[in-house]
Amino acid sequence: MESEGNGEKKMSSKPKKGSNIIPLTGAAALLTLAVSLAITAINNRRNSKKKDLRGCNFRVNLSASEILKLADRIIAKSKEVHDAVASVPLDKVTYKNVISPLAELEAQQFPLAQSCVVPKLVSTSDKVRKASAEAEKKIDAHSSSCSKREDVYLVVKAFAAKGEWMGPEARHYVHCLIRDFERNGLNLTATKREEVQRLRAQIDELSFQYVQNLNDDSTYLLFRENELAGVPTEFLKTLEEVENGTFKVTSKSHHVAAVLELCKIGKTRRLVAMAYGKRCANVNLSIMEDLVQVRHKFARLLGYSHYADYALNLRMAKTSSKVLEFLEDLSSSLSNLANKELAVLKELKKQEEGELPFGVEDLLYYVKKVEQQDFDVDFGALKQYFPVNLVLSGIFKIFQDLFGLRFEEIVDADVWHSDVQVFSVFDLSSGELLGYFYLDMYTREGKYGQTCMVSLQNGSVEFSGTRQIPVALLISQLQKDICGISSLLRFSEVVSLFHEFGHVVQHLCNRASFARLSGLRVDPDFVEIPAQVLENWCYESFSLKLISGFHQDITKPIKDEICKSLKRWRYSFSALKLKQEVLCCLFDQIIHSAENVDIVELFKHLHPKVMLGLPMLEGTNPASCFPRCAIGYEAACYSRIWSEVFAADIFTSKFRDGLLNQYVGMQFRTKVLAPGGAKDPIEILSDFLGREPSIQTFIDNK
Repeated sequence: MESEGNGEKKMSSKPKKGSNIIPLTGAAALLTLAVSLAITAINNRRNSKKKDLRGCNFRVNLSASEILKLADRIIAKSKEVHDAVASVPLDKVTYKNVISPLAELEAQQFPLAQSCVVPKLVSTSDKVRKASAEAEKKIDAHSSSCSKREDVYLVVKAFAAKGEWMGPEARHYVHCLIRDFERNGLNLTATKREEVQRLRAQIDELSFQYVQNLNDDSTYLLFRENELAGVPTEFLKTLEEVENGTFKVTSKSHHVAAVLELCKIGKTRRLVAMAYGKRCANVNLSIMEDLVQVRHKFARLLGYSHYADYALNLRMAKTSSKVLEFLEDLSSSLSNLANKELAVLKELKKQEEGELPFGVEDLLYYVKKVEQQDFDVDFGALKQYFPVNLVLSGIFKIFQDLFGLRFEEIVDADVWHSDVQVFSVFDLSSGELLGYFYLDMYTREGKYGQTCMVSLQNGSVEFSGTRQIPVALLISQLQKDICGISSLLRFSEVVSLFHEFGHVVQHLCNRASFARLSGLRVDPDFVEIPAQVLENWCYESFSLKLISGFHQDITKPIKDEICKSLKRWRYSFSALKLKQEVLCCLFDQIIHSAENVDIVELFKHLHPKVMLGLPMLEGTNPASCFPRCAIGYEAACYSRIWSEVFAADIFTSKFRDGLLNQYVGMQFRTKVLAPGGAKDPIEILSDFLGREPSIQTFIDNK
């Protein structure tokens, strides 16, 4: 939408006769929607005729043998194409015989590979799930070998040297290909390349051992019932009771969190926090030291000054100095508010426990106590206002009105379980099919246990000009209806559902030409920003009323006072909470950007500096029990805060005063969601905001 305007622009599209459409044209439609979704579920079970989704190459309900055969065909086809590209003489390279075959192979094979891999997450058959996991290992191993093919790398590099680009997006795609090859050492001598692979294997082994040690940790403490005062009886019943009437509290996170949040006895909280912070101290501190050194060697071999530069080369932040500046600015800006928050907690402890010094082990308990006293939010009772069908219909309406979309359920699509629903998504104005998404909402045996969005097919444009449409899957773990009572969502589940629907829309509205740059295959620092922007609707009165209604009378949404309390609760003690996270992020960034750091002394130095003078607990060091730093987020632990900060800037600057302003929503869709990984994220956000993104809005919100 190009025209300027402040008001909400109305868009309409006539539904096709006989189709099961969810038009969502106004608040009055929500009651109808809840009924419609229930009727649709019945129709799904009754309708035995199944049909394929036009333009979707993801295959549903493959048997175990079919999955393994398809994996073999994927690998064989991939080898054939890579061999063909590798055979092109270096002086004969063109876009058509080098780049196009690789791009189209990726676009065509991604949904087929997902057809093999996704069943391990959702299939009802144990045999199929095992075959899916086996197929994933085979496909991953083949992909890894392709990324190390020097013959293909030399041909792609020869094409890049000619500079005959088909446009900026194609240039970026070729740059990504070369970068991925070179991150595997293909621009090095054979000897150095072997060393790169040896170091990578060593890194993998050390990371695995670090995490395995934490998983195997069996630390526990014994407490009498009076030493656990304040902890609910229901929780005590879950603890193992040993001789002499004592209870075993393990170092597992759910035990630790319960004690630190609810136990009235300061000494107990301190003992539990210390035991938790000392996990695997002897063995994992040594592993972390070795791991960091090996990572630095690995990065230097690839031409980087240290490991952080290697990790950040793929990210918005780009350099370690930028990350450190970001974290330190954020920590400094939060200090005044954090000091005020800490003063409140210290005074509360003084009232309850006398002159005992306040420690980090007291934070969770007194934050919880203040929240219970100051915020009139009973989350157990609140659940009664979020029937799943009403929440879904409200989400659909918000996303339709905001982004100019139309959702249409396909009642006769082939699915892997009768609970699964499938939707087409159209542009509301033009009627263009944008893509599909599967909705697999309810828990069942063998199903993946987290709420998430999975890409099944990435959007792309083939060399012929034909567009491949995106397809997504949203997995959730909701409890099914019980005795005719609609499934009720906890507020945290509502927020999670909103977040993942944000990823669905991000995936479907992407217009990148290459599968490599489409869907969620974007800068890792950028990928969470759109979904975090959309989480904000869960805390605004207008949208909360739209997605809520008492389960026995859905015309009664949650009250204004509760909406206000939820918003205040969201930001309660947020500065102190965030400073704890910043502390760990600083540690992660420093050890991966400097040589020979004493990791024990580093935490001792950082802790009081960041945490307003609060000392570390004696004998603890998070470096021994910090799995994000060991595997998955090494040198990138800052990324979640980074995306949260920029998401706050976007929401406050553009959406807060117009939650359903379709002009702004369409700008977001076209300027932020559509480019995907084809443009630089800072350029994308600056274009949308009209300036570079800033941390100041985030601080002001706090």
